[in-house]
Amino acid sequence: MKQKKIPMRMCLGCGEMKPKKELIRAVKSPEGEISLDFTGKKAGRGAYICRSIECFEKARKGRKLEKSFSCKIDESVYEVMADELRADPENK
Repeated sequence: MKQKKIPMRMCLGCGEMKPKKELIRAVKSPEGEISLDFTGKKAGRGAYICRSIECFEKARKGRKLEKSFSCKIDESVYEVMADELRADPENK
């Protein structure tokens, strides 16, 4: 029986390739709103981060999300994303 291909994505924080299901998707909607997408189904441009606050902080410090989405991200958006990440029950 043929084994199903597992989609891999790179974490913006640590740069490791991991299975898509293990990562959180940050998404920029067509309206320009940036948020975390725990389901992976929201419409828009996506970028992936590990479920750890350390990887999120590395991506934030290196402005990786801003580079990925080609736009300036306000500090308040980062704060909301950090709070959502801390509240995530699957956070390791």
